[in-house]
Amino acid sequence: MSRRSCRTFITAVLCLLLGAAAPAWAIDGTEILRQVDHNLEPQSYEQYRKLTNIEPDGSRKEYLLYMVKKGRDRIVALFLSPASDKGRATLRLGENMWLYIPNVGRPIRITSLQSVVGGVFNNADILRVDYSAEYNVASVKEQPDAYILSLKAKSNEVAYDRLRMTVSKKTLLPRTVEAYAASGLLIKTLHYSGVKDFGGGIVRPSILETDSPLYKGYKSVMVDVQVRKRAFPDEVFTLNYLSRVQDLRR
Repeated sequence: MSRRSCRTFITAVLCLLLGAAAPAWAIDGTEILRQVDHNLEPQSYEQYRKLTNIEPDGSRKEYLLYMVKKGRDRIVALFLSPASDKGRATLRLGENMWLYIPNVGRPIRITSLQSVVGGVFNNADILRVDYSAEYNVASVKEQPDAYILSLKAKSNEVAYDRLRMTVSKKTLLPRTVEAYAASGLLIKTLHYSGVKDFGGGIVRPSILETDSPLYKGYKSVMVDVQVRKRAFPDEVFTLNYLSRVQDLRR
């Protein structure tokens, strides 16, 4: 055994004997984030999602979406209601996003910080890819019942420069995610809740709420009413297929 390995072994034994927490360097933040992604998102699935925007006066606007995802960063969402948005579809490939409007006839480019539904959720929140696809783990701290991950964006194309994610030790699912700009300004906080067994080995939060100090009194909520594993051909995640997404529901 090398001197370094010996010191590592002795330190770990002393921690166990003294009842101390494992030293910070012993926690693999990248592996924790990978497990979070695995628990949140099956590799290929379809889901129905209700999105509600709530204004300070209590008024609400609701949307029903049919969504499909494959791999770490390919997502399509189809608007089923309200009637004014029915038939619209969005596609995300990595950091590239498009919106298809039936009476326009061709997809138009959109950005991650825009929002096709208004409210506090932006396009990156609605069409969320795996966290590890966009962020590296800068540091990790351990609490009695949670890990605190500090995440740094891999590129300037990502919606938020930094995230502070609180992860349950028991479930390895996120509780909250604070999103920050490069300046350090808190943009919004995402709150995960309502862990639900959707069947097929999928046990994950069914509710995602967000609020923002930039939009005082406003709140947006997404509720997943069904999540089911399903395989899709690559063709589904192309611009030419956006006008035919409805066919997937038959």
